[in-house]
Amino acid sequence: MLVLALIVAAPLSLYLYLRASLPQISGTLRLEGPGEIIEIVRDRNGVPHIFARTEADGWFALGFVHAQDRLYQMEMMRRAGRGRLSEFSGVATIEADRYFRTLGLLQHAEAALGALSPEFRRQLDSYAAGVNAFLTQDPILPPEFAIAGLTPEPWRPVDSLLWGQLMTLQLAGNWRDELARARALTRQPAAQLEELWSWPADGSATTLATLYRSFDLDRLAAWLPAPLGPPTASNEWVLSGEHTASRKPLLANDPHLGLAAPGQWYLTRLVTPTLSLAGATAPGVPAVILGHNGRIAWGITTTNADQFDLFIERVAPDDPSRYLTPEGSRPFATRSETIKVRGQDDVVVTVRTTRHGPVLSDALRGLTDAVPPGHALALSSPAHYRPDRTAEAMFRLNRARHWDDFLEALGSWHAPMQNIVYADSDGHIGFVAPALLPHRKAGDGRLPRPGWSGEFDWDGFVPFEALPRAFDPPAGRLVNANNRIVNDDFPVFITRDWDTPYRAERIGQMLDAVARHDIASAEAMLADPVSLYARAVLARLDRLSPADERSRQAVARLRDWDGAMTRGRPEPLILHAWMRELQLALLADWPAEQLGVRGSERPEILLAALDGRSAFCRDRPDGCPPVVAGTLASALEKLTSRYGSDMAAWRWSRAHRAPFRHALFERLPVIRSWLTFDVPTDGDVYTVNRGAWRASRENEPFAHVHGAGYRAIYDLADLARSRFIVAPGQSGHPLSRHWGDLVTQWADGRHFTIAGERDSLAAQGQILRLEPR
Repeated sequence: MLVLALIVAAPLSLYLYLRASLPQISGTLRLEGPGEIIEIVRDRNGVPHIFARTEADGWFALGFVHAQDRLYQMEMMRRAGRGRLSEFSGVATIEADRYFRTLGLLQHAEAALGALSPEFRRQLDSYAAGVNAFLTQDPILPPEFAIAGLTPEPWRPVDSLLWGQLMTLQLAGNWRDELARARALTRQPAAQLEELWSWPADGSATTLATLYRSFDLDRLAAWLPAPLGPPTASNEWVLSGEHTASRKPLLANDPHLGLAAPGQWYLTRLVTPTLSLAGATAPGVPAVILGHNGRIAWGITTTNADQFDLFIERVAPDDPSRYLTPEGSRPFATRSETIKVRGQDDVVVTVRTTRHGPVLSDALRGLTDAVPPGHALALSSPAHYRPDRTAEAMFRLNRARHWDDFLEALGSWHAPMQNIVYADSDGHIGFVAPALLPHRKAGDGRLPRPGWSGEFDWDGFVPFEALPRAFDPPAGRLVNANNRIVNDDFPVFITRDWDTPYRAERIGQMLDAVARHDIASAEAMLADPVSLYARAVLARLDRLSPADERSRQAVARLRDWDGAMTRGRPEPLILHAWMRELQLALLADWPAEQLGVRGSERPEILLAALDGRSAFCRDRPDGCPPVVAGTLASALEKLTSRYGSDMAAWRWSRAHRAPFRHALFERLPVIRSWLTFDVPTDGDVYTVNRGAWRASRENEPFAHVHGAGYRAIYDLADLARSRFIVAPGQSGHPLSRHWGDLVTQWADGRHFTIAGERDSLAAQGQILRLEPR
């Protein structure tokens, strides 16, 4: 009997303990820090509406609610940026810590902090005080802290700036593609490179290939940590009043990042006598990153600009502590980093830096001999040359009241380069792509270049005034989906890595189809599952000679289909399984881990193969047609094995599901099955309602791992009518009802408002009062 009681009591006690770690969201708390009473009203979706009498108290409250709902996420962010993951995870993350320490993210954040204006330094201080006010209550911490054996340290203002450094590394990390191209240049035919990358950039390719062959590029690629997130994409459009039912601008935006639990974004409303902000915040950061301020609204997509370059440095032959420059040799700048490792001795890392940036080949223990003797590989970024002022730009953007304020704010934006659209309640619309964009003496940054000659050095940055912008364009609309934003004759080089135009073209089609748009039509557009890429494949089916009866049945189905990637149909599964097989066959001679090549479908080579003209078929006896037909047959065989012989019963939803996984809980078998959830979704990589995957994954090749974790529609006729959604929910606590309560609305394309008077919200929500102690 006693044993039975213990069996029952243990899980019950654990459950009650975990319940006790949920944050207090009603009642009154007396804290050190607030100047006056602050009220936080959480609505039915778990969104906090902060009502404060001063800006300082507003930012204090934002820090407090972020800590309540997302403390572990914040802790992981700052530990990654500081290179301190191994203090709790042990040897598994030593290489990641070495990498982040070598890149100097903390040093960049500290320089950015020193460059902040006093006004915004106070904003960071107020936010940090709010986070620390939560910690000083001695709360029962979320369960991840107990599992990981962690105790959070006080939050510091510089911790908030680490988020921007990590985001830049994710969104502007095209230097990995430089390595991929270098590897390809040493082993793949020139015609394949030209088809895949519009190669070559100049006549130096042969010379560079000889230099690259002295490197062990395979080891470099294998040793470098995986990117912080999948390749990025987003949508945005803004319409002037001549195209809307309200006669005022309408702006829609859905930034695409990796999907996880908790999500990247946290919805917030912040109201003070001088601020009225609503939108998406990033836990750890005192700003609304995407949203409106009651006067203007803005949206963001990534430009994919080339802001990072790899330089091959030559070590001085007579002194390994120095490296060569056009003016002679210089000493490497060095600093020592000590990484504390749980259960192990400390690891001491010596970081070397050249005039171009940190020596990346020192970052990981396995890389030093992957670089030929007498050489080093350095990474150049804007933050190496100037303190990053992007945080200041974001803080000023939150307060902008009109176009001139908007431009003045974004003049401080350094990285990552973004396409930022604008609308205001006076009826104006606009766009600017701000960045600290390097100006190169020679070359275009697509390949690692010799650093000792100075020929390819950066000799400054492009003036803000010379970057792309538009204000009240004659067409009355602006659209971007990571596609090209300038013409070929634009005088400033930005990138060669523009995304395909399919999503932007589809947005244009839908805008043309309706005379005057409103919130409902914008919602429908954000949820649109039509793939123009799929339609491009379908248009080529007449050239296909099916290999067998099953292939003929599949082709017949595809011909009767409109290219809509809806979850309840078999055709999306057939098409993408086929295209995956075809791409793997075409790229069979390429390294399996080739970055950015085999991970997702490449329309440029797939459509060329369907047309029978791909360079990847030239060495095959009968060219492309047998490969195209054979891969359809093999794809159908695999689908039959997995989903049964009845093709009509296959469903995209069986393969295309968005998994929301927690980085820590995912590693714990029992907890994983309890707390991991997924949802079937529409879309593919090229739909507006984007549902991207990593096709190189064998077990779940079409899992929807990357997409719009935040969507918003801003109505400048009445910003209180604006609509929002995040996935999977507001809370980072697995026992909260807001852990994953928004995921079905998100998958179905539904949204809600973040508005209302304090009294009406209080009648349907819960109020927490923060009072000065």
